[in-house]
Amino acid sequence: MLKAIIIDDEPDCVRLLALQLKMYCPQVVVAAECTESEDGLIKIKELQPDMVFLDIEMPVMNGFQLLEKAGPIHFSLVFVTAYDKFAVKAFRFSALDYLLKPIDGKDLKAAVEKAEQRRWPEKQQLSLLKQQMQGGTKTFPDKIALPYQNGVTFAEVKHIIYCESDNNYTRFYMVDGHQHTVAKTLGDIQEVLEERNFLRVHRQYLVNLDHIKKYVRGEGNYLILSNNQHIPVARNQKERLIEKFGWL
Repeated sequence: MLKAIIIDDEPDCVRLLALQLKMYCPQVVVAAECTESEDGLIKIKELQPDMVFLDIEMPVMNGFQLLEKAGPIHFSLVFVTAYDKFAVKAFRFSALDYLLKPIDGKDLKAAVEKAEQRRWPEKQQLSLLKQQMQGGTKTFPDKIALPYQNGVTFAEVKHIIYCESDNNYTRFYMVDGHQHTVAKTLGDIQEVLEERNFLRVHRQYLVNLDHIKKYVRGEGNYLILSNNQHIPVARNQKERLIEKFGWL
């Protein structure tokens, strides 16, 4: 069984989430329902939960401030938030778990299944998210969190040469020759990186435009990247390259 705490300043949201957990996730026992962040902090220290569902925007003390005061995080953490396109990208960039209101039962079950793996968020993941959510300007950090089976790797965005699709996985190719594989589709990665000078040039490839050395026209129609890798360019993506560079 998983012992959970819900912390959200909206009472209706707290009650609904508790009900959904009872319906969809019988292995979860809600040990406390908190509508005030101060109470939530007390309950975390008192009950030592396995899992915490946490809203970010709360009066008096927001979710980040609560976590800072809670000390070492020895529980699975799921943020609960209203939909915001930028916020969603921020969560994906930091590879932290989140649920969008109104919460879908299938998404809730998936979040609980992850919690059962006893993965705790790393401090740097929370730092990445906080930097984006509270930075004042909607810019993205220099690093991206890449989750793998036993933890999280933090990669410099500028050091990613290109990403390659492998069904429901994506492989990252780095300037140092290393490769990282994550359980995300290339479409998911594209949504996160497209504003960081990356372009989907082919259904299988997402490239960092800063690492393009040469474009070869003709039948081949491919790019040569900084690691000398040849990446095909789909015909319907050539126009987007022209928009970016104007020299094709």
